[in-house]
Amino acid sequence: MKKLAFAAMGGAALGLVVSTQVAGPLLAQEAGSRDSSVYQQLDLFGDIFERIRADYVEEVDEQKLIEAAINGMLTSLDPHSSYLSPDDAEKMRVQTRGEFGGLGIEVTQEEGWVKVVSPMDGTPADLAGLETGDFITAVNGESLMGLTLDEAVEMMRGPVGSEIKLTIVREGEEQPFDVSIVRDTIKLQAVRARTEGDTVVLRVTTFNDQTFPNLTDGLKAQIDAAGGMDHVNGIVLDLRNNPGGLLDQAIYVADAFLDAGEIVSTRGRHAEDGQRFNATPGDLISGKPMVVLVNGGSASASEIVAGALQDHRRAVVVGTQSFGKGSVQTVMPLAGDGAMRLTTARYYTPSGRSIQALGISPDIIVDQPPAPEPAADATDPGEDTSAAPREIHEGDLRGALNNDWLTDEEKSQIEQDQARAEAAAKLREEDYQLAYAIDILKGLSALGPDAPVPTQAAQAAPAADAPAQAPATAEP
Repeated sequence: MKKLAFAAMGGAALGLVVSTQVAGPLLAQEAGSRDSSVYQQLDLFGDIFERIRADYVEEVDEQKLIEAAINGMLTSLDPHSSYLSPDDAEKMRVQTRGEFGGLGIEVTQEEGWVKVVSPMDGTPADLAGLETGDFITAVNGESLMGLTLDEAVEMMRGPVGSEIKLTIVREGEEQPFDVSIVRDTIKLQAVRARTEGDTVVLRVTTFNDQTFPNLTDGLKAQIDAAGGMDHVNGIVLDLRNNPGGLLDQAIYVADAFLDAGEIVSTRGRHAEDGQRFNATPGDLISGKPMVVLVNGGSASASEIVAGALQDHRRAVVVGTQSFGKGSVQTVMPLAGDGAMRLTTARYYTPSGRSIQALGISPDIIVDQPPAPEPAADATDPGEDTSAAPREIHEGDLRGALNNDWLTDEEKSQIEQDQARAEAAAKLREEDYQLAYAIDILKGLSALGPDAPVPTQAAQAAPAADAPAQAPATAEP
């Protein structure tokens, strides 16, 4: 039996040697054939370029022609790879520093049309009423169909103070409509902090070089104003309509609330190029409860933060499905001050899931109800039909007993509680998702630090009657 085994092994080894000797020249021949094919294609490109330059009906700009060819090669790969001309590369560098000129709108391309991913808070696009999911079909009456995303974005850029007219197609609107916007210098405040009741709300609009400093400064200011961390029941990290940005800033933000463990990992074409980023000790809010708000406009870096905090069960994720951009772009400088934005890796949350084209699923699904329609005109001008009937309580009854047992301090506390309740009710009308998040924090705070964090059962909020919000981008 042993002899047969050795014989079989010897035969296999001999077969390997023979195969290697035969396959070597074949592989070399195949590689040479591939190289020859590539050179033939490059010759073809050169022939076409010369024919266009010599015979096109009008004289062409050779530099623009070559840049268009390069950009076509990159955009054929995926929606996020592209060529950046020297001007565009400089604009991108300015934007990551937190200031740039334009409309303040994040867009992508879908079936040939330009689609709004999200308007940035406080920018001309936001003030003009553009919404996530809007389609921009024309600029100043000129159709965008057939243009690349970069070409469409270039049409929307222009001098600060100049006016632009966008034609918008919106779901639920029967006809397209025009929106006039005045271009402005977009100075982004990456994080806006405020306090609602006992909850600190951190609204993160983008991830640029200012995001982490803005977040730490804003959080500290709100905690100090509240009288210390003991007077804060937790924070809401609002990432809705945040299109993403710098990877390192996303890592800093997630690390701010994690003591240890992986934040995100990236895996590219070559295993040795993979990276893993871990949290460092220290939590800015000392373990207080957190809720993260996301929606269809939350993309890229926003999803890294939400995914990390969700996987570590550090926060409850509330809202609707996020955008699903799970790829990493590397900006590579090129000769002549241009740059190439190339997709080089996918990123993975701590549990090892890729969210590419899937997004982050909230732990609790909460839709944002549509804005209430204006009340119809009353038939009687003196009749107020918008006011709800006033509720009657015991104290309103004639001859009701007075409550003489309450001290002035107790009466003041009741009045403060009532004011908080009224403020919460008003917030539900203005921003239902945020109000819901704050209610969750109140519950977690009441249960104490050992309260279980809801898992990804994707519970639906019972009071959310609104339809689900519709789920590479560029900034004009």
